[in-house]
Amino acid sequence: MMRAIEWTFLFVLAGLGIVLANFVGFHVGVMETLPGAVVLVVLSVLGMLCTKVIPAKLPIVAYVSILGLVAACPVSPVREFTIQSVANIDLTVPLALVGAFAGIGVADQLGFFAKQGWKMIVVGIVFMTGSFVLTAVISQLLLAATGAI
Repeated sequence: MMRAIEWTFLFVLAGLGIVLANFVGFHVGVMETLPGAVVLVVLSVLGMLCTKVIPAKLPIVAYVSILGLVAACPVSPVREFTIQSVANIDLTVPLALVGAFAGIGVADQLGFFAKQGWKMIVVGIVFMTGSFVLTAVISQLLLAATGAI
């Protein structure tokens, strides 16, 4: 039970981070962003609860994705609210928070990486550079194919 309270607290904290980042970075009002952040936090908490109740061993991300699809599907009674409220949140805001949390998670593992030697640094740099370049190429191709650029 205590673990669920901790997760819920972290989800609420992330929701507040989304509201703040959307306000600062994209000048979207707090009251406009708040419903979307609440939807994302509720979906996240429900996804976390699904991992405890449903015997299938799926990650929280899978449950949250399924719940989000159900909430936004055409037969859902909350479809319009879900889509309109989450549409006020720029996509890069939650992604930036995920990157920040990942950075914090990796930061306390630096001792482990240091023990791996210089080869691990080279592999890490090549991996990160390759990921960035591949993402940029895919984005460029999709934006060109859709006529956005």
